[in-house]
Amino acid sequence: MPFFDFLVIGSGAAGLGTALGLSRLGRVGIVSKGRAGDSASDWAQGGIAAVMDMDHDSIALHIEDTLGAGAGLCHPKAVRQIVGRGPEAVRQLIDWGVPFDRQTDGNWHLTREGGHRARRVLHSADTTGHAIESTLLRRALAEPAVQIAEEHYASDLWLNAGRCAGAWVLAPGGDHPELWTARVVILASGGAGQLYLHTSNPLVATGDGIALAYRAGAEIANLEFIQFHPTTLYRPGSAPFLLSEALRGEGALLRLPDGSAFLEHYDPRAELAPRDIVARAIDAEMKQHHLDHVTLDISAQPGTLVQQHFPAISAYCRAQGYDLTREPIPVVPAAHYTCGGVVVDAAGRSTIPGLYAVGEVSSTGLHGANRLASNSLLECMVGAAAIVADLEGQSHLPDCPRQMPGQLTEQSATTAPEIDIAVLRQALQAGMWQAAGIIRNDEGLRSASAHWHELTARIGDSLYGPRSYQELRNLRQCAEILTRSALLREESRGCHFNSDHPQLRSVAADSISQRDQQGPVLRPIPDAI
Repeated sequence: MPFFDFLVIGSGAAGLGTALGLSRLGRVGIVSKGRAGDSASDWAQGGIAAVMDMDHDSIALHIEDTLGAGAGLCHPKAVRQIVGRGPEAVRQLIDWGVPFDRQTDGNWHLTREGGHRARRVLHSADTTGHAIESTLLRRALAEPAVQIAEEHYASDLWLNAGRCAGAWVLAPGGDHPELWTARVVILASGGAGQLYLHTSNPLVATGDGIALAYRAGAEIANLEFIQFHPTTLYRPGSAPFLLSEALRGEGALLRLPDGSAFLEHYDPRAELAPRDIVARAIDAEMKQHHLDHVTLDISAQPGTLVQQHFPAISAYCRAQGYDLTREPIPVVPAAHYTCGGVVVDAAGRSTIPGLYAVGEVSSTGLHGANRLASNSLLECMVGAAAIVADLEGQSHLPDCPRQMPGQLTEQSATTAPEIDIAVLRQALQAGMWQAAGIIRNDEGLRSASAHWHELTARIGDSLYGPRSYQELRNLRQCAEILTRSALLREESRGCHFNSDHPQLRSVAADSISQRDQQGPVLRPIPDAI
């Protein structure tokens, strides 16, 4: 039975950043379900938003932009804290060796994305996430106090006397989990983009941490707010490839196949409107004109500058037969970011003692109903530092029981049923795309919610079973939470648009789901402090 001082579930930027900080406090174990570098962080193109140019930007303006994108559902205190700590988090990344781009005069090369009124996005060409992930991973691999277990899968959390004290972990290719114990467990497992048939997320984004925390009894907030990225490369039969929002920040226009622009008809900010507005506009135009896609056109900008700023995107498009510098590129929206997640406080603590969460798996109050572009990596790094500071400030960390727990419950000890996992997973994804996609309605949500409940009886709910089964189990759990929360929210706000309830409620409230409740409840957001 492996024992760690700190057990981190997930190896993206949030998990690695937390692990590196905690390595000076004790022994850290990282559970990575795939290779350590397989994460949404590694795929991030745009950059990290932080105020690094005080002559042309301010913390106050970044806060206003974040609150504006969040459609009234951000927690103002959390926004102020996280945005205010952004420059410090970026300086930590720089100290660790992340190679952010500079201008010829030595100042940071900052770009602008939708919803931002200033250039405040630091980047490393168009592969910022990879630059951050690879830098942190190199440091973690060189740190003796950090042990990374690749191809291992956490199938459930373990609670001892009401406190999270470990997790059940599947070894590569196994279907019987082993208990790994720790003084503290940190969820850093990312989002749930694989709930949908079309997603920009890697295959590992199956909502694992959200489902684990829910089954353990933690509060989950606002899972109905799934941000759809407006522009992924349209290639039928192939996995979508993300075309960064920074392209629009640098002058790319969205057009219909006849060449006409259309976003100005939906929002005066046009290409720089927040993602939810842009995604819905594309969806509406595609339905109105019976289109399979629209196009993204940056050909009016100097080709050398496009290739310099977006080398990876340019190269990928060329490999697919498109010249980004000369022609419009076909694009469609895809599920991109999970704005809700495990409820945490300013220190990253969940509602279960001993359990923390950081990054996309968490719900800090920063994103509200719609994440502002490039605030995700900001949340990862500020959240990691907050957890480290909280644990470092504790005079005594709890002892972790080293004895094996008692018998597993009959339900959890049951062997996973024989089912066609791939077929059921694809059916779930198709159903979610249809019922809980960019535009929703009550009938579709009710039908889907009933189906996910019925699916439980078919697939069971077992600790035992291979990774593919556990992922399906978690996707089903997240799908049920999402659709039930979406039904409860009888309004349209941010990423959540219900055609039966196009109005905005006068009181902004979080949807809170917890295992022991009859269903989700609405809780007014905290007032600004």
